[in-house]
Amino acid sequence: MPPLDLRLYKNDLRKYYKEKRSKLDKQKKDDMDRQITQNVLKLRLYKNAKKLLIYVSTDIEVNTRDIISHAFKDGKVVAVPRCIPDTRQMNFHIIKSFDDLEPSNYSLYEPKETLPILEDFNSSIMIVPALSIDQRGYRLGYGKGYYDRYLVKYTGIKIGLCYSDDIRRQLLYGRYDKPVDLIVTEKGIRRPKG
Repeated sequence: MPPLDLRLYKNDLRKYYKEKRSKLDKQKKDDMDRQITQNVLKLRLYKNAKKLLIYVSTDIEVNTRDIISHAFKDGKVVAVPRCIPDTRQMNFHIIKSFDDLEPSNYSLYEPKETLPILEDFNSSIMIVPALSIDQRGYRLGYGKGYYDRYLVKYTGIKIGLCYSDDIRRQLLYGRYDKPVDLIVTEKGIRRPKG
């Protein structure tokens, strides 16, 4: 039997989860997003963090805009990713409001390039996007590898957001994949096994 091609395996799963998410009932998605937001905000890790690294969600992702709004109100330093063209790298730039964002590639909103880059991760947590996460904390991302490269240097706590129906028992992963430290769904909070 030939060895499994990890790229094809992940691409097939991405296609499945993107299609599944695109068909989610809007009201159901909004309800799950609200519950995930509440579950994040009640985390002691969130309350104690002075800095929040977080993605700006697209339509099929777990909505992060309410979390970002609360972080502004709570006086946290909020940093969101900006991809560096032709490098597969990204930086997290500090934003003070949603007005600091601009449309970019992949239907994303990113911080303006002139905004300061967050380089000190002390007292920070990172909210990481995922199409799926397994019970060990390994996630299925969007396939560009930006987060995997960034997570090599990030030293804080990584929190994956995912809908409970998208949690898998096990995902295959590569040597560069980094698991999250905590998984938050609409049904609750769990630590990965192992």
